[in-house]
Amino acid sequence: MESPKLFIMVAICWLFKDVNCNSVEQKIYVELNDTVPCVRLLNGTHQIGCQSSISGNVGVIHVLESEANLDWVLSTGPNPPYMVILEASLFTRSVMMRMKNVSRRIAGVAVVTQNTRPSQGFSPHTTCPNENTGVYSDRYGSDLANCNTTVWNPLGNGLSYEEFDFPIFSLMEDNQTEVIKQCYLDHNLGVNGSAPQYPLCAMQLFSHMYAVTDTATCMRRNDINFSLNPEIVCDALQDFNVWGSLRPLNNTAKGHKEGEQVVIAATRLDSRSFFWDVSTGAEGTISGIVTLLAAAHALRNATLPPRNIFYTFFQGETFDYIGSSRMVYDMESEKFVIDLDNIHSILEIGQVGLRDGSLWVHSDPVSRGRNVTVDGEVGLFFNNLQSAASGLKLTVAEPPVSQPLPPSSLQRFLLARPIPGVVLTDHQSAFTNRYYESIYDNAGYLNLTYPSNLTAEEQLEFVTDTAKALGDVATMVARALYKQAGGDDSQLDRINADPTIVTQMLFGFLVQKNNNWFQAVFPPELKSLLSNKPGPPEFYVGVAMPSSSAKTSTRLVQYLLANLTGEAINLTQSLCQSQKLSDDDTNSTDMYSYSWVQGTVPPNGTERDAICVRASVRLHKALSPAFDLGSYSSANYSTWTESRWKKIKARMFLVASHDLEMLTLGVGVAVLVTSLLVTYFVSSKADVLFSSGREPSNAAY
Repeated sequence: MESPKLFIMVAICWLFKDVNCNSVEQKIYVELNDTVPCVRLLNGTHQIGCQSSISGNVGVIHVLESEANLDWVLSTGPNPPYMVILEASLFTRSVMMRMKNVSRRIAGVAVVTQNTRPSQGFSPHTTCPNENTGVYSDRYGSDLANCNTTVWNPLGNGLSYEEFDFPIFSLMEDNQTEVIKQCYLDHNLGVNGSAPQYPLCAMQLFSHMYAVTDTATCMRRNDINFSLNPEIVCDALQDFNVWGSLRPLNNTAKGHKEGEQVVIAATRLDSRSFFWDVSTGAEGTISGIVTLLAAAHALRNATLPPRNIFYTFFQGETFDYIGSSRMVYDMESEKFVIDLDNIHSILEIGQVGLRDGSLWVHSDPVSRGRNVTVDGEVGLFFNNLQSAASGLKLTVAEPPVSQPLPPSSLQRFLLARPIPGVVLTDHQSAFTNRYYESIYDNAGYLNLTYPSNLTAEEQLEFVTDTAKALGDVATMVARALYKQAGGDDSQLDRINADPTIVTQMLFGFLVQKNNNWFQAVFPPELKSLLSNKPGPPEFYVGVAMPSSSAKTSTRLVQYLLANLTGEAINLTQSLCQSQKLSDDDTNSTDMYSYSWVQGTVPPNGTERDAICVRASVRLHKALSPAFDLGSYSSANYSTWTESRWKKIKARMFLVASHDLEMLTLGVGVAVLVTSLLVTYFVSSKADVLFSSGREPSNAAY
């Protein structure tokens, strides 16, 4: 009996094996992929960013064609609230602030990002970046504070630092965007100016944020333990700085190094845009990173100069100098490999990718005016840069002596003490970068273009004009650093940046991170970080989860610096990963770090030849001292945190009229009440309705 039943069950399963059963939800909603939200950030005084209600914001879609059309959305449109679809050209401060001020009629905004850049420029950052945490204040150069004399980012509209009580998402300009627009045309446009008829095309955006008010409030909520699994509502922005040195330093012994003088070569490691974790920063960040890495490689085989050269990449500088303030704090606390007394001078590489004429060497007029030694050393540094540029067809100039420093990590060192330092940029005063801290500061903005017939791997090797130009800047920087470190002039001709390496870095950082060279310098256990998402890496500092994990972009800079300044040594994988030269070795990690990386594929091979790379390259925690001190409202250190959220989601659907919804609800309630009454009646009369007559027991037949 059991065998035929089993056979029938198997047959039925086989017949229905290709049947796709879509849920009701899937039939109602169209899920929107490739969307990026604006999220909430908080600091010691307030909150910025965007969020939805806990159940998501729902609104009728309206495609905004011009700013004049906005009046219809904000006042006369018959079906509020609206989900406004914006072209990137309309994503301006005037449009967004008008919607913010009448937010009861706005359910949310979706910005269609395009590959073409707005011709007028676009920067959602402020006009005076990091103005409250730099060196200039009422106590130091008060006449230079708050960009009183120089507005560095005149195109800044400040949108990234506004608070919106509705969600704002970014949509890629693709087939999905066309589907949204077609739905709008089919359902939401009235005939001959009349009101559109239901059903209407609507959108729902989910981006509810847990944290509110400011960092002190959210950190206090983090500490409330009502359960075994307390809910965390926000996390401090943090990651890691990357540092290395021309001559290895004992990383175990912290604090002052007797007899050691270092020339610091620094640049920033992070960027941001209005939307979460979308931040390429080609001119704002990558131009400096590539220049410093190429300069470090150019110095690799030079005869060691009397002073050491210390390379550092500061993380989180966009958010009130997180990385540099942490390094200075650790130097002052003798928790770093060197201290402030070991610093001879500092060269910071700023935005240098849009050079059109001279490169500009900025310095601090206050410290130069107060300290003769600082003034003399800064003058010497400028002369070294000028001398290094002379043979490369580069021009180096100084802005007026009264002009303050641009936003730079050097300012955090000057807050601690007067240290000779300069900042190298491609702008004399206001930024040349017309898309500072925006999604448009990308490869195209640096004119990073390739012939159309090249494969991805051929593009990796193709030396672009941009690579040649940055290679010249890197050569100048390397030679100037060498001279500043006391190196002999006879060595300068041997110090040259490799344009092929520059072009490979530009391709990897701005076009495609998952390429042969980046994979070759990466450890095998981390290779998935390069392939999990196509395109370039993102440079938003983000939060640490788990706390020991560094961002992909940080790891790339770490392993590239190790590859470009270190050496391959003959060690087994186990010894290399355990940071030992031999089984009995206990001191190797004092001076060097060891990395087991994938290596290249031999010409006739198919598998990579993994190698061990030894270098004096380390990570250093980039977490604001405010969080160690518990000073969440600090005016001296960065206090930025990022709110946590439950889900980020966008979907589209057709919404019925309010009258039809009420009718449906009324019918449903009526059916429910009727069913309850029937059930009650049947239950109360069950003994009558379901009784059966009995025959007498003594009936005779």
